[in-house]
Amino acid sequence: MAFSGKYQLESQEGFEAFMKAIGLPDDLIEKGKDIKSTSEIEQNGDNFKVTVTTGAKVLVNSFTVGQEAELETLTGEKVKSVVTKEGNKLKVTLKGIESVTELVNANTLVNTLTLGNLTYKRVSKRV
Repeated sequence: MAFSGKYQLESQEGFEAFMKAIGLPDDLIEKGKDIKSTSEIEQNGDNFKVTVTTGAKVLVNSFTVGQEAELETLTGEKVKSVVTKEGNKLKVTLKGIESVTELVNANTLVNTLTLGNLTYKRVSKRV
């Protein structure tokens, strides 16, 4: 299954506690919790470009599976890391946060971020 497509956030769990733990200011957490972000994924073989638009904030990361890339975190910091692919899952660890993005079926994308015992789960549907 190809990841390419546009996905709209349907539901999320653990947003506020997770964002607080990574140091996002309370005002941004408050603004961001009700915004339905859109993720656009362009996949060409092992090359990916992921654009996440949340209100006025646009986060763009480009990477090749298995190769080191500079990726922007949720807090805007740039970190070098390697994205791996296992079946329908893309995995990466940034600053102690493990991110797993899974294409569970043709129309559902689930992104799970884990930091210690905190989990932030986002479910998006293809639009």
